[in-house]
Amino acid sequence: MSESTPDPSASISAGFPDLGTSVDELVATMTEERADDLDWRGGKAFSLVYNADDPELERLQHDVAEMFLHENALNPFRYRTLLHMEGDVIDWASALLGAPPRSGSLSSGGTESIFLAVQVARDEARARGIINPTILAPETAHPAFEKACKYLDVERVRIPLRDDMRADPNAYRSSIDERTILLVGSAPCYPYGVIDPIAEIASTAADAGLLCHVDACLGGWLLPFWRSIGREVPPFDLSVPGVTSLSADIHKYGYAYKGASVILYSSPDYVDRQTFMYDAWPGGLYASRTTAGTRPGGPIAGAWATISHLGRDGYERQARRVATATDGFRAAVDAIEGIRVTGEPDMSVFEISTEPGSDLDLEGVSEEMDARNWALDRQQGGLHVMLSPGHDRVIDAFAEDLAASVAAGRTGAGANAVYGSVV
Repeated sequence: MSESTPDPSASISAGFPDLGTSVDELVATMTEERADDLDWRGGKAFSLVYNADDPELERLQHDVAEMFLHENALNPFRYRTLLHMEGDVIDWASALLGAPPRSGSLSSGGTESIFLAVQVARDEARARGIINPTILAPETAHPAFEKACKYLDVERVRIPLRDDMRADPNAYRSSIDERTILLVGSAPCYPYGVIDPIAEIASTAADAGLLCHVDACLGGWLLPFWRSIGREVPPFDLSVPGVTSLSADIHKYGYAYKGASVILYSSPDYVDRQTFMYDAWPGGLYASRTTAGTRPGGPIAGAWATISHLGRDGYERQARRVATATDGFRAAVDAIEGIRVTGEPDMSVFEISTEPGSDLDLEGVSEEMDARNWALDRQQGGLHVMLSPGHDRVIDAFAEDLAASVAAGRTGAGANAVYGSVV
């Protein structure tokens, strides 16, 4: 056998398993490996997982995930059940958030929904001859906008904030030029939980003949029910004149499992702009509404089942639990000298920062909370809290441990502010 001839008996690679492993052994290994992962069921975690604290719903979701584990929604005519479910979810989301019927799509998450909104705006601009477009997005806009701009060859212009941590409408007006294609606002922004002045931003966009996107990935499936239980919510959705698109994650406060999000538009014409079609392939017509080819059936069915199970009554019940947790956690912060809630959050998301003149080390506070098994996220200017229904059961424990952590006066080691990362 020559040097250039591969040895058929050789292993594929040094690191590839030569022999299969039994199911029981694999399950045992994974169970052991998970022991140090984030415990999101205990009420001490605040992001990445939105715990509905509903055992019946969780059982339903496990059953649905198993039922649709292998289905692929790429070809809707082969899996008409998924087609019908997706249509229902889009219709329900449209009714909830002010969009016309069937003027949207399901996506894999907020990032894909945001990508699609930026892509539609870019293609609209190209049709008008704009080849080097910009979007205007506040400093607090989700990094997915920056990511979309990088991938889609669009420039992002950062809009400064007012003192209340909301985007400054005047800065949009002064930043619009011949390259501008899209204005962006958040409902709410992730860092501070405040809703940007959507009506003013959308009016500015409409006056300039531009598109306007509302990133309601975080608040889209809570704010309507937040309003219906008596909380004040400023106008933010597609019923606001000038808003042309909106993203809202069902796997956040919609309590579905990941990944499920909606991208909605003010007209079905924008959905057509979003759609990819290619018919010059020997394999036949290839068409898709979203960036993904293969689309797992589980998240579609899971979103449908979750919304169907909860209904308006269930979502209002969950909103009341989140509101109770929000009031309790904010009161705990307000009762402790040296710390405060940043700004005036509009929802169940907020930052804990230091009071002016305080020399308190929040990194040390965070490490003290870590030692008590609380997984508070570190931000550039403070500690981040995002509340789910199950947090209403741990209000007193949080208040006690936060007070003790502040009183400890530890100096932190300077842990990084990280939301998503790579290794």
